Amino acid sequence: MTARLAPTFAAVILAAALTSPALAQEKLRIAGNFVPDHSSSIAIQQFKKEVEQATKGKVVIEVFDNMQLGGAQENVSQTRAGTIAMTWVGMAFLSRTVPELEAVSLPFLFPNREVAYKVMDGPIGEAIEKRMNDKGFVSLGFMELGPRQVTNSQRPIKTMADLKGLKIRLQPNETHLATFRALGANPVAMDIREVYSAMEQKVIDGHENPYNLILASRFFEVQKYVSNTAHFFDFIAVVANKKKFDSLPPDVQKTIRTAMKNAIASQRTAAVKADADALAELQKKGMQYDAMPAAEREAMRKATAGVVDDIKKRVGAPLVDQVLAETKKAGG
Repeated sequence: MTARLAPTFAAVILAAALTSPALAQEKLRIAGNFVPDHSSSIAIQQFKKEVEQATKGKVVIEVFDNMQLGGAQENVSQTRAGTIAMTWVGMAFLSRTVPELEAVSLPFLFPNREVAYKVMDGPIGEAIEKRMNDKGFVSLGFMELGPRQVTNSQRPIKTMADLKGLKIRLQPNETHLATFRALGANPVAMDIREVYSAMEQKVIDGHENPYNLILASRFFEVQKYVSNTAHFFDFIAVVANKKKFDSLPPDVQKTIRTAMKNAIASQRTAAVKADADALAELQKKGMQYDAMPAAEREAMRKATAGVVDDIKKRVGAPLVDQVLAETKKAGG
């Protein structure tokens, strides 16, 4: 009797093994609000390909760009809740949950992208990851969003005084908002989805963004003037849900980290060219470009010095002082 049943039991055991979680395909969703041809979205596709090839298809990365799963703030909430595994998002949208990110959002902090990279890839990045862990995230690195520039429909911005009274849209980051108040503007926090129509309907006078996003979002259709204020150097944070990431096998975690590191390196290289190309294209599209004199930018830096003290009160002086020290060490 036992001998006759043995093949049946063997078949059942084999079927169970083949359908066990250990052998099941893992699907990880990552969402972002950037358009498909933005350098960050292209980098995420590179990440997807590398992960799937390295795991021989056992891990599938499902990419949802261009706000397919909601806006930036929604993607942050979804990642924290575990509804999606990962997101790549402008750092300001993550600062609501991880306010310590404001320590690297100081106005006129980084003189160039090389200094910015050194700071974010060093001890500061590690310190921020610890804060992210406490809030349920795993940091996978920082892509370049780029130096942020002011556009508006009212007048050229050549001096700090030209900003006075302009209603400018900013990301939902208290440091960003406080900076523009100090510069004399009237800042308004607004999701990127609403910005085009708000400018078209004259609800706001302008906004600020890197050149490539100004172009990709076709803001040149509703804005006349652009200036190289470079008031912030901004990053795209790539984060995963900590509980989900920690549940993955160690080799898969390593593969994800390696693939994202490679994607970030590629994106940063592409972002440099995209920034320059976008400014040239914006001018071709009819936007008037006005360069800010170095003396005016220095005046803006001095006018916003009090913002640093405010951030120290919110996120702690030790972290802000560490950011300033590391920036100086990196050449800033």
